[in-house]
Amino acid sequence: MHEPKYPPLIRQKKQMKRKYFGTDGIRGRVGDAPITPDFALRLGFAAGRALAHGHAEANGDSRPAVLIGKDTRISGYMLESALEAGLAASGCDVLLVGPMPTPGVAYLTRGLRLSAGIMISASHNPFDDNGIKFFSGEGSKLDDAVELSIEAELDKPLRSLPSISLGKARRLDDAHGRYIEFCKSTFPTKLTLRGLKLVLDCAHGAAYDIGPQVFRELGATVIAIGNQPDGLNINERCGATHPATMRAAVLAQGADIGLALDGDADRLIMCDADGTLFDGDQLLYAMVKDRHEKGWLRGGVVGTLMTNFALEKRFAEMKVPFERAKVGDRYVLEMLREKKWECGGENSGHLLCLDKHSTGDGIISALQVLAALRRTGIKRLGEFTAELTLFPQVLVNVRLDRKFDFDADTNIKSVVAAAENELDGAGRVLLRASGTEPLIRVMVEGRNGELVNALAQRIALVVKEAATK
Repeated sequence: MHEPKYPPLIRQKKQMKRKYFGTDGIRGRVGDAPITPDFALRLGFAAGRALAHGHAEANGDSRPAVLIGKDTRISGYMLESALEAGLAASGCDVLLVGPMPTPGVAYLTRGLRLSAGIMISASHNPFDDNGIKFFSGEGSKLDDAVELSIEAELDKPLRSLPSISLGKARRLDDAHGRYIEFCKSTFPTKLTLRGLKLVLDCAHGAAYDIGPQVFRELGATVIAIGNQPDGLNINERCGATHPATMRAAVLAQGADIGLALDGDADRLIMCDADGTLFDGDQLLYAMVKDRHEKGWLRGGVVGTLMTNFALEKRFAEMKVPFERAKVGDRYVLEMLREKKWECGGENSGHLLCLDKHSTGDGIISALQVLAALRRTGIKRLGEFTAELTLFPQVLVNVRLDRKFDFDADTNIKSVVAAAENELDGAGRVLLRASGTEPLIRVMVEGRNGELVNALAQRIALVVKEAATK
């Protein structure tokens, strides 16, 4: 395999125009459109009608059924009730599971042969945001065409079906136990976590109860933090977006390793006993290296435009094919399916092992990394991934107060062109609008750390000035 060239200097392209759906469902500030109870009611009805058409074609006259899970945000109660009412009015039965990791909703939807699953969560966002994301009956995120069909139904009047056709709702009491056993099944039966002392930061989120149980039942001594949700503290200075909290606990407790999940438990950041943090690129490398050495890796690996170039270079040395998708785990998943590969992910900590689950799962990803360490007898993740040295990469988020087309701004174009000139082919610049928050993300990567940081700050300043004109 030839030596890879540095990725082209590129800005993420705009996505297909949709009115409500972003890259990860529908998300926003609670109380502001579209995250309101009346919209959730209409969305439940619209989704029920759109899903019912496909269900009827595949299953005849049987009633479609939809599962609803949520994270620990206080607004989840309100949105859950509204969605339940809309779905029932459309003729769908509803199963409620309460707080559940996003990948748990995907698993249960697939395992129970349901028409769809809904997760109420804003993932890593603050508590006063919330969101609604959908899973297909196969446990994967909906494709663009299905989301557009739901949006089309939203434009139609909400009219309840006659009483004889209304759906029913019930609690699925054993949901947590089912998902815990599924997570454990992805860890080799001949291995154990006995003797391992780990810190698990649950981000006061959806895995606050399930996460510690999984690792304890596999034998680990678990020090759980971020496991006291009150509806308002999700992701607050904890979890995968604030791994310093987990790192401090690892050092204070003398733990062997640390794991940090985000609010809906589909992201993972890890930490060694010495406090060294490992992002999604490094964890993806650990999983792929283990599978490659054992001869279990099927095909290649998919990253994104944000993936560190050092990872692509290392895979080339291993003769492992590597491709980049657009930013967003849904696009990583689409490319994996297209190529019939299994492993991929983002440096934010969204990791995919399609031989284990149909979607990204922080708990299952952690188990794959821990299994690799247990198989080799290596205790430190830093030792296991020593061949991978990431290139300096700086990401600066510029918050927006209004809609802003940064691609059309001449000052931004000018500062980016100047930065690309200074990098002189030994780095890259990426500007993209976040699909989940009102942000423009400025990323600069290269071999010279000081230059990379200076350029990222310079570009971010110009973007901020342009956005506030």
